[in-house]
Amino acid sequence: MHGLTRILRQSAAATAVCLATALLAGCAAVGPDYEPPVVETPDAWTEVIATEADPAHTPGLQTWWDIFNDPVLSDLISRARQSNLDLQIAVSRVAEARSKLGIARSAELPGVNLGGGISETKQSDDGELAQIAPPNGFDAQELYQAGFDASWEIDVFGGVRRRVEAAGAAYEATIEDQRDVLVSLLAEVALNYISLRSAQQRIYFAKSNVSDQERALQLATDRFNSGLNSKLDVVQAQSNLGLTRSTIPVLEISQIRALNRLAVLLGAEAGTLQAEFSTSGTIPLPAKDKLIGIGVPADVLRQRPDVRAAERQLAAQTAMIGVATSELYPRFQLSGIIGLQSQTIGNLVDSSSFAWSLGLPFQWNVFDGGRIRSNIVVQEERAKQAGLQYRQSVLLALEEVENAVVGVNQQWDRYRILQDAAASTKEAVRLVTTQYDSGLTDFDNVLNTLRSLFNQQEQSVVSETQVAIEMISLYKALGGGWDYDSDP
Repeated sequence: MHGLTRILRQSAAATAVCLATALLAGCAAVGPDYEPPVVETPDAWTEVIATEADPAHTPGLQTWWDIFNDPVLSDLISRARQSNLDLQIAVSRVAEARSKLGIARSAELPGVNLGGGISETKQSDDGELAQIAPPNGFDAQELYQAGFDASWEIDVFGGVRRRVEAAGAAYEATIEDQRDVLVSLLAEVALNYISLRSAQQRIYFAKSNVSDQERALQLATDRFNSGLNSKLDVVQAQSNLGLTRSTIPVLEISQIRALNRLAVLLGAEAGTLQAEFSTSGTIPLPAKDKLIGIGVPADVLRQRPDVRAAERQLAAQTAMIGVATSELYPRFQLSGIIGLQSQTIGNLVDSSSFAWSLGLPFQWNVFDGGRIRSNIVVQEERAKQAGLQYRQSVLLALEEVENAVVGVNQQWDRYRILQDAAASTKEAVRLVTTQYDSGLTDFDNVLNTLRSLFNQQEQSVVSETQVAIEMISLYKALGGGWDYDSDP
């Protein structure tokens, strides 16, 4: 009868624990539930690309570099995707954050340990139990045991759930950080490639002007030897030629630095690309009607990885408020042991060796000198900062797009003007040289025209370079370089 009563009491206790667990685990998590921030954006851009492109005949934003129609640039970008070390670091950080999320999720499940062992003990015959020691002393006692112990924190107030929520948002933020590294990497590869081609183009024009000025020097020398002009013309021609030649080493420095930077972006040692780019090339510039449409401002919030990362960081920090708030409440833990214990190895698997225990301990920090509430305020302020940072990232993104569009439009107009001016001045060089050879004008006009041609050609290349730079900056500002619909 007493045995039956004991069994009924144990069953009732176990049932009560199970019911309490089910009820407590169903409680809502404390702290604020995250809601994505609502940011008002303009319906349209203040500035727009002067010529709209046909979307059916232009690349998508995820492959914006295709508008330059430059196989070398496309190849460099492909190699950078594969070998860039910063991108590999970002990928590793995603894997790290994913594992941290797994650690956080593990707290939602019970922890189970398998243990066992053999021990042998003997009481002292002259110790505390000496009065009851048998005549021949205490015998050694062996104990064999094996079993499982388990513990599970019952997430009554949602501290574990909020921590998982924070880890999940932090993991998603690293994915966006990886995409942001990719966006910046592709833009930097393109910018350094443009810098390389710009330096090569400027070197080409500098050498072309050196040739023109060498002919002018020879003409002045011939006329001086013929007694048709003074030595001043020869000296001035030599001075002008020397100044033009002096610009070439500076441009070659820029060329080598751009090559070295490209090598590092490709995960290679500096100096490894010199042979590959020994042949000069021109600056790639697409037709204006081939530009990719920039959409509306709201698209930037969806496409820019840094904006998306800031939003995920806000979500993670909001969840941390709940983690801190959960410390105000008691923590419940369900623990138990089930196993076998016997003084003889032969009886270890008998039913009489079966042992178990079940408990529901709890812990409640009832006084901590204000630590918990201060920590809640800390997390709230951090969430406020994250919210402001998100809004700031949106404003900066919109600013970058607006500035880039202005740059593309204005630099393109300037480039066209300088091209026309350089073409006219080149014709002027031909005419003034002919007039000087015929004695119809003085040498100052020749020198001034040659200087003007070199300056205008230099400015034309610089402007062409700036057009390409502004276009690259625009597509970087739009978050181009990754597929919005792709999985991380």
